[in-house]
Amino acid sequence: MRVAVLGAGNILLSDEGLGVHAIERLSLAYSLPSDVDIIDAGTCGMEMLDELEGLDALIMVDAVRAGQPPGTPVRLTGDALPVFFRSKLSPHQIGLCDVLATLDLLGRAPKYTAIVGVQPLSLALGMELSAEVESVMPVLLRMVVDELAGLGIRASRRTAEVA
Repeated sequence: MRVAVLGAGNILLSDEGLGVHAIERLSLAYSLPSDVDIIDAGTCGMEMLDELEGLDALIMVDAVRAGQPPGTPVRLTGDALPVFFRSKLSPHQIGLCDVLATLDLLGRAPKYTAIVGVQPLSLALGMELSAEVESVMPVLLRMVVDELAGLGIRASRRTAEVA
């Protein structure tokens, strides 16, 4: 089974960089099987086409504008996925939407896609996450691990707490 956990976002815009920060911490906190690819997508777009083509499952980690209080964890799957791309935080979401749409047209889209993230507080210039978003990082990492478990993939905890 080909599975990827993709962290998206711009680390120069505080909470917008959530996905990239999260996958870095995921690799520190959990040992994942070698067949799970961890992808730092940053603000990439169509250049991700080859890496995402034909995946069995894609778990995207990103800041998600969901109309919730800042720091609220968010999970989107199935019919809820288009909502993520309608309410853009930044240009990288347009690029990822284009990649997934192209793969769908080619019949090579991931068989399962989930987006897990957190409602951001700040998109201001800065490399640190807001306290509200930072405080739920352990919850977000657990959400990724739970998505993997739902796919039959076990992640082993490396440390007591990395967040």
